[in-house]
Formats: sequence, C-alpha cells, structure tokens
Amino acid sequence: MSNSVVVCTWEPGRAGVPAGAEETLTVARKLATAAGLELNWLIAGPAPERALEIAGKYGVAHLDRIEDAKLSDFQADVCVDALAQYSTQHAPKLMLMPQTFNARLVAPRLAARAGAGVVMNALKLDIEGGAVKVTTSAYGGDTRVVYEITGAESCVVGVLADLLLAEAPEGGASAPAVRPVPVDLSAITERVRVVKKAHFEGPRLEEAQVIVAGGMGLGQKDNYRLIEDLAQTLGGMAAASRPLVDNGWVDSSRQVGLTGKITRPTLYIAAGISGASQHMAGCAAAKTIVAINKDPDAAIFRYARYGIVGDCVVVLPELTRAVKGAA
Repeated sequence: MSNSVVVCTWEPGRAGVPAGAEETLTVARKLATAAGLELNWLIAGPAPERALEIAGKYGVAHLDRIEDAKLSDFQADVCVDALAQYSTQHAPKLMLMPQTFNARLVAPRLAARAGAGVVMNALKLDIEGGAVKVTTSAYGGDTRVVYEITGAESCVVGVLADLLLAEAPEGGASAPAVRPVPVDLSAITERVRVVKKAHFEGPRLEEAQVIVAGGMGLGQKDNYRLIEDLAQTLGGMAAASRPLVDNGWVDSSRQVGLTGKITRPTLYIAAGISGASQHMAGCAAAKTIVAINKDPDAAIFRYARYGIVGDCVVVLPELTRAVKGAA
C-alpha cells in the first residue's frame, strides 16, 4: 500500500474547476500533513486549465491523469472502473471525493471493487494513533458522528465540500509532477442510458451573492411576495425553507438546506425561519446571515451576525422601503 491520500474528481464545475475540488483538497492536505502521507490529485476525464496551478497551491505531490474518450461525459460504470484500476495500481490509503450527486453513485461501488471501506457525508478527517477518524453529518444534519477507520486497508470517503471553505496553505506553491495513468476501458459498456437531460435557464441559487429566504413564519402563501420584493430590491434571489416547498408555496428549485440547495452567498437574510440544522446546512457558509424571527429564542439567532426580533411580515416591507430609499 502506498502512503498516500488521493482526491478524486471527474466533473467540471464553474470555470472548469471540478465542483468541491479545492474544499476537498483542503481537508486532504491537512490530513496528509498531520499523518506524513503524500497528497495526490486524480482527475478522470478532461482537466481544467488551472489544474496545475491549483494542485501546486495545495501542496499536491502528483497530479494523476486518466484520459479516455469514454470519460468526456459522466458514465457511472466507466468512472467506477477507471478509479478501480487506479486504486489497483497505486493502492492509496484514502480516496477522497467531493460528495456530488454522481459521487454518491460512484463511491460505494468503487469501495466494493477496491475491497475498501466507505464513509459518506464527511466534514472533517483526523488521524490519532495511526487510525483515521472521519467526522460526518448524520440524521439529516441534526448530529455529528465520528467513524474510526481501523480494519480496512484503504477507504473511500465522500466529503461534503459544499459545507466547507477552501483554505490554501501560506507559502510558495510548487508544481506537482504530472503522471498519466494507463487504464483499459474498452470492455466497459454503460448500463444506464440518459435519454434526456434536464435543462435549466437563468440564475442559480448556488451562485447567488444575495439571498432572501422565507419560512413558515410568513404565515400564508401570499406573503411570500414580501420575500421576492426584498430579494428583487437587493438584486438577489428569493429562496425558501423546506416546509414552504412541502406545502406547495414555492417550487423545489428555491429550497435551501441539506435536501435542497447548498449556498454560500455574501448576504443571506432568513425571514421566519427557525434555524433547524437541515436548513442551516444550506446557508451556514454565508459571509453574513441576517435573521428575522419573532421568537427571541429561535435557533437561527445563534448563526446570525445581525438579528431582528419581530414579525417578518411587518419587518420585510420596512426593509424593502429602506433599501429603496437608500438607492
């Protein structure tokens, strides 16, 4: 077994950089440094133009590349086989991947193929006495569980990168060595065929810098317009907690939370939202959270930088008028 921690990515994100790559590299680098392990980054499929720059910034020793025409688009069977062949060749101690929707399909299957353990929903990794400890989100985000990896020779870990911040180490970056990884995918036939892909137009909550979100404190469906008015006035986007979606007040595309969109805006205004952990999982990375709730003991105030104790139905129109007056 090689003494390495490998971050595995294969899906291009914004600006071509795989979604969650830098956040996962942050976690992997800290663990590798503490454990005296080598940090490598495996990219299966097309690599972003900034791959070398990013790898150097996070202290990656080797930028491993699997290039094959079958990896140009995501295919679960192909991806699993490619990563399994890599695992056989290099036998890493840990294989970490940003926990995207597709990673949920790949990680358990890869672990089975590689004879490795698997832990999902990871938020933090530590090493104590030679054992790797993985802190995960559990029970819908209500609690944290720590798994100690002792029996498996290797382990596949899905990292909740959307809930973490990328933190490159200080100091100069060094260019990693690029290693082409030979694999044979000629015999792999994808068993799932996508006949039609969903097409979304317009801005996305995940990319919004200003978000105004409403909860059941709005009282009734018609009051959601107050959320939309303030969001429009601020040049942001309107969002909602899960109960509003479940009650049919808004479309699921507006839902923020563990089972909705994971956001990290500059400003997040939560109106009539109690602050349950499932919702906070979707907005905790916001730079500034403003809470409006008539319950002074609401959990949301523990997360907010600024808080207004009051009925959001009364407060929201006043905020909208104040913003318009200041424009």
